[in-house]
Amino acid sequence: MDKKLQVVRQFIEAIPHSKALGMRLTDMGEGTATIVMPYDPALIGDPETGVLHGGAVSALMDTCCGAAVMSHPANSGSTATIALRIDYMRAATPGQAITATATCYHVTRSVAFVRATASDEDQDKPVAAATGAFTVEGIR
Repeated sequence: MDKKLQVVRQFIEAIPHSKALGMRLTDMGEGTATIVMPYDPALIGDPETGVLHGGAVSALMDTCCGAAVMSHPANSGSTATIALRIDYMRAATPGQAITATATCYHVTRSVAFVRATASDEDQDKPVAAATGAFTVEGIR
């Protein structure tokens, strides 16, 4: 892995909310990222069903999108979320980890555009999908 991707990995893994939610960066390429968040009873949003709170899924997707932007060759620094739209498609299955995968598909001088999905073990039926815009530092 090149030095830039190592720096991005260390940055993402050091973010306090990522640590608190148990996020683990499992894959990263040039403009792509995959992050897994384990099921945690502390993150349950509905005690009757055991379903994770949507805010935890939102944080996962936002972090994964940011990682994809940071790893893009055109971005020479960090990033911040400008806009993030998340469509929740179904409840995540209680007891299962959630995996988010993001791709930075277009970069301008100051904005990067990203798409992401989040799934539990049923990869064919996403839990959520997201599109977002993020800041870009010093386009190369």
